[in-house]
Parts: sequence; C-alpha cells; structure tokens
Amino acid sequence: MSSTSKFSHLPLSTRGPIECAVSETVLLNTPYFNRGSAHTAEERKEFNLTGLLPHSVQTLDQQVKRAYQQYSTRPDDLAKNTFLTSLKEQNAVLYFRLLQDHLSEMFSIVYTPTEGDAIQNFSRLFRRPEGCFLNIDNIDRVSHDLAQWGRPEDIDYIVVSDGEEILGIGDQGAGSILISVAKLVLTTLCAGIHPNRTLPVVLDCGTDNEKLLNDELYLGLRKKRARGEKYDEFVDEFVQSARKLFPKAYIHFEDFGLKNARRILDHYRPKIPCFNDDVQGTGCVTLAAIMAGLHVSKQELKDVKLVVFGAGTAGVGIADQVRDAIAAEKGISKDEAAKQIWLIDKPGLLTTSSDLDAGQKPFAKDPSDWPSSSPSLLEVIKQVHPNVLIGTSTVPGSFTEEIIKEMSSHTPRPVILPLSNPTRLHEAVPKDILTWTSGRALVATGSPFDPVTGPWGAQNKDMTIEVAECNNSVVFPGIGLGCVLSRASLLTDKMLVSAVRGVADLSPALRDPTAPLLPGVGAVRDVSVRVAREVIRSAVGEGVATERDIPAGDDELEDWIREQMWEPVYRPLKRVEPAGASRQAKAELKVVGSLEDVKSKQERVKLSK
Repeated sequence: MSSTSKFSHLPLSTRGPIECAVSETVLLNTPYFNRGSAHTAEERKEFNLTGLLPHSVQTLDQQVKRAYQQYSTRPDDLAKNTFLTSLKEQNAVLYFRLLQDHLSEMFSIVYTPTEGDAIQNFSRLFRRPEGCFLNIDNIDRVSHDLAQWGRPEDIDYIVVSDGEEILGIGDQGAGSILISVAKLVLTTLCAGIHPNRTLPVVLDCGTDNEKLLNDELYLGLRKKRARGEKYDEFVDEFVQSARKLFPKAYIHFEDFGLKNARRILDHYRPKIPCFNDDVQGTGCVTLAAIMAGLHVSKQELKDVKLVVFGAGTAGVGIADQVRDAIAAEKGISKDEAAKQIWLIDKPGLLTTSSDLDAGQKPFAKDPSDWPSSSPSLLEVIKQVHPNVLIGTSTVPGSFTEEIIKEMSSHTPRPVILPLSNPTRLHEAVPKDILTWTSGRALVATGSPFDPVTGPWGAQNKDMTIEVAECNNSVVFPGIGLGCVLSRASLLTDKMLVSAVRGVADLSPALRDPTAPLLPGVGAVRDVSVRVAREVIRSAVGEGVATERDIPAGDDELEDWIREQMWEPVYRPLKRVEPAGASRQAKAELKVVGSLEDVKSKQERVKLSK
C-alpha cells in the first residue's frame, strides 16, 4: 500500500503513523500499541523500551511463525482458543495477522464450534474481563457504565447479547459476553472494522441454566432470568443510552431468545441502524446459498418450495428472507409468497391451530389440508414435494435416508442445507446426503466439513464435491461495514436484499457445479467489499446514508471502502504529548468522568516517560 491515496484524508483511513502518548511498560501493556520484539530501534529509543525488550528486532512474519508454533503445541481446540485469547490481550496486530494467515484452520477455533465450549466454560477460564457487563439489577447505571467506553466519535460497532440462545447450547448467562467478542473479531477479520472502535456488551438478566446457578464459580447474576416489563425496560435503557452516547454506532443484536429476538428487532429497526444476525444474517446467507443452488439446478426463485425444519429464530428468519425475495421476484404479496414455505417444529407442521409466536404466524397452514393433526417432516415432504430443505432444528440425524430419498425422488437437484450448530447437532452430514442422492444434492452446512468424494461422475467415476459452509460471516461483516462507512440511519429491507445479491454473485458454483455454493473464508474480505458496496449504494438510493461525498462508480467506491478497512500491519508510532491527545493515543480504553480524573491520568502518563 502506498503512503497516500485519493482517500487517505478520511478519518478511518488506515495509512500513515499512529499517534501514541504513552511509553515504557504502559505502551507494552496496551495491545493496540504493543509490537513486542517488532518494535524498531527508533521506537525503542523514542518510547524508552530499550531495557524492556530483547535486543533483536524481528518482523511481523517472524512473530507470526513463532506464535503459530506455540499455538500448534496446545493439546486441544479449547486450549488453542484460550491461547489466542491471551495473545489478543497482548498484541492486537499479531493476533489478527496470525488469524488472517491461518483463517481456514483457525476459524472454527475462534468461532463455532470451539467458541461455544469457551462460553460454556467462561467462569472457569476467566482471567481478564473484556467488554461491557450490564446488570439488570442496576438499570440506573447503564448509561454511566456505557459512557466509560468512549466519546461519541469513538465507537462504530456494538454487539450485544442477553445470552439466552447461544450457538445451539442455550442459556449461558454472563458467559455470552464471549459471543459478542467473537462476533466483533469476525467483523475485523472479515471486513476490516477497526478493532479499537468496537464494543462487546452483555445484558446480564440472570439465567435459567441450573448448572450455572449451582456453580460457585459462576460470574454472572445468580438468579432466574428476568422477563416481562423489567426486561424490556433494561433493553430499552441500553439502546437509548447507546444511541445517545454513540450516535453513529451500529447495533448488532446477537443470540437473544426466540420470544425476544424478533420483537426487539421489529421494535427498534424503524428507529435506529440495527441488525439481528440470527434473524437477518442467517436468512441472508441462506438465501444466497439457495439462489446459487437454484442457478446450478436451472431453477428460479419464483418456483421455490421450501421446507424449514426448526421454527426458532434462525428458521423463521430464513423463511422471512426467502418469502420477501419470492414476493419481490413474482410481484406478489408477502402473505401469498408465504404459501410456498412450510415450517416444522418439534410438534410437527405449524398450523393455525398451533400455539405460535408472532414471527411464525404468517407461515401457518390450514390444518384441514392435512390428514393428520401434526404432520411430520416426512409427511410434509411426501405431500409438498419441496426442492429446498433447510435444517435449523439442532436435532442430530433428523434428515434420515428415507426423508432425503423421498425428497430427491421429486426433484432432480434438491438443495439441502443442514445448518444447525455445532457439528454434532447437524441434521445430516454431507457424505450421507450425497450418497443417498447419488451426488445430485446441492449441499451447504452450518459448520465446516471436508470435501466428499464418491462415484457420482460420468461413468460412475469418482468426483469430489466441495461443501460450502453456510456461515453468517460471509454476509454480516460486510453489511456492518456498509452501514458504518455510509453512517446509515437505518438498515432497510432493500439494503439486505442488496447484500444477498452481492454474496450470490460471487458463488464459486456459478462457474463450477462441483464448487461450493458460497465463497469460502479465504475470500471473505473481498466478499465483504462487494457486500458493503451494494449496501452503501442501496443506502444512498434510499436516502438513509448520512456520510457525505460517497463515490458513485463501482471501482472508486470499492477503493473508498478498502481505504477504511483496518489491516493487521504495524504502522509507525508517532510520539505525541498527553495534553490534548486522543483517548486512543493515551491508551485509555474508557473515558474518565471528571477533569480531576483526567489530570490524574495525564500525570501518570508523564511519569511513564
């Protein structure tokens, strides 16, 4: 990257030196500034580090090599996850560069499924707090506690969870701070969101997890999960405080329970730029996979017959996105489009006689159309003859050989997406699905699987089929990047459709039918640029982009986006005086509340010179 560009003047430009007002051990203990053995000879003199580091100056590449060797010695995935967390607390650039260089290998360590294990063991592995912990018994302190994290211009992206439905493992209480942390790691890795401008939050409402309540080491609020009016008041106090304190920040809701996720999103979506990954992200990335699969099978979206097994937050979110896309494609109402989608949950097909949540009701079927009161998945497939089957049930093995063969007998290239996480909860594994369909199924999964080889090619010769991971990280970081850079006042339906189109257009299967339906993690930053480009263009078209001077042309807009994407490289440190320096330059992770506190902290910085 050259030292200047047409857009190097932008506030989020990643060129040029970084201002630093601290030195000695304060600098080395600040992950954003610390380079460890990579500090240059000049920096060691300028910031008084010469006696604090070994003599040899190393490159970032050498540090990555050493860190990878250390990582490789860890005995299991959870230990590797813990190692990476420790590295992140020491050197942010090295942490993200290590992940970037080994993303395919480490993705499942920093996210699903290993992050789920880390969350379950949060209180036992706890060493150092990260993120903002808000407590429902201290609602009056929400604004105060959030205010410690910066000034209005300091935060771009907030991820918040109440921990009720985490990664298929249920209620994890205060440990859900780690899902907020993990999602923000992905926004940086996949879309270049500046890591020092993000805020992970947990809304600790208590927990209904008896194992946690009975664990003497549990760090969260030790009481049953609060619901009703008090819960709503807590969520609203968070949202209103966050918007007042950080008016440009984009709010990402994560892993809220079924009864709360959709209604919270529906309540705030018309008012603020917000997103729920379980509802919208899962729906967007799944729709992109469906669109790619339909292209390969020479079918059209208007002809979709979709069965979703698992009518929770993710399943209904997918149904919503597909319904809306069908309605737009055919020029019909959403209610009419919903007739092409069948939702099945534990009791069976959802009908108008079922006890339904608001999000499920648009897809309920007339019970008089069915011979049994609660039709099973197999019964629905026999009657409906779907061409797309999606699993979000967390019921392992529920896509049986009989079910898959029944489906494939009515459509030549069925699109089958077992999406439940983690791997042990998948409805079926790709090898079985492909074997039962003689290689005809178009498969994507919710967790990574190895390519599958079988005698499905011409003259029954072995053919290897790559299986796409239908992971939200393909889409949600780019959506967030587009909203952050355009300073969108809202995230609209058209912006989401544009994001889906951006992902689907880059499907490897469009060029090779044996290739994955979705781009892999190795290409995710390029995908995020395309998604952000489409989101920004849509935001401008709808009049919700508040950033000025956004370029209009594709190439120029992509250059504008890339200029503002954070990269894990060591930029030179520029010495500045503490007086008048930014919060970032003074290594302050939070803002102090009074002038006396500011003076006190500045004096401590001076003593470190």
